[in-house]
Amino acid sequence: MTLSRITRTLRTFTAAGLLAAATATAGVAVLGPAHAASADQHRPVNVGAVHEGRAAPLTYGQDVSNYQPDHDWNASQAEFGIVKATEGLDFRDEAFARHWKELDKKGIVRGAYHFGHPANDPIAEADHFLSMVDGQPAKAGDLLVLDMETTDGESAAKVNAWAKAWLGHVKAKTGVAPMLYSGWDFADTHGSGLSGYPLWVAQYSKPKGTVTPPADWKSWTIHQYSDTPIDQNVSSLTPDQLRGLGRPAH
Repeated sequence: MTLSRITRTLRTFTAAGLLAAATATAGVAVLGPAHAASADQHRPVNVGAVHEGRAAPLTYGQDVSNYQPDHDWNASQAEFGIVKATEGLDFRDEAFARHWKELDKKGIVRGAYHFGHPANDPIAEADHFLSMVDGQPAKAGDLLVLDMETTDGESAAKVNAWAKAWLGHVKAKTGVAPMLYSGWDFADTHGSGLSGYPLWVAQYSKPKGTVTPPADWKSWTIHQYSDTPIDQNVSSLTPDQLRGLGRPAH
């Protein structure tokens, strides 16, 4: 999350009271998922990541939230899109339903993310997220994501245990191993034992697709390499491989 993201988080929680916002944003780490439609000029062309001695093309994607309610997915060159659904115990992104529908119409890989707050109960937050996502039409391949970038003043051990509880609960409820989003340093500090969950890592200091995995991860799935002019990402996987990490077909 960037400094502008911290400002946006504070704005989000104003309705719930300034005191709650001050508590909820304590310990926020810089970096995190947001957008505007002109970023497509930055789409990587014929770029690759080295896997098993050969160059593999990277899949370009974007992520958005209620701060980009009118993002034009039809004009976007993204091959996957991930959108904010919920935060904490009660925030629901008002733009989520529109983004979800537009991504479905476009036919690209789509995902939903929850911004976690370790000061709260992880199961309650997980159920809050699922109630929002399950309230919209689902399809095979939909990705589920936990966005972890704040400690709320909790210890590294507490944050790690919180993430494990949230991820485990969502996996048990949906059959999907959720993806974990975090900044590289935050994931390296708080991500021990989470390598069973696909990693979406933000590191803007590295060229797209050249990030190395933090903590216990042996590989990364998505690299968020820029937030200018919107959050931009590349995946080491093809769109079909990304879908394979999402909801199963029924």
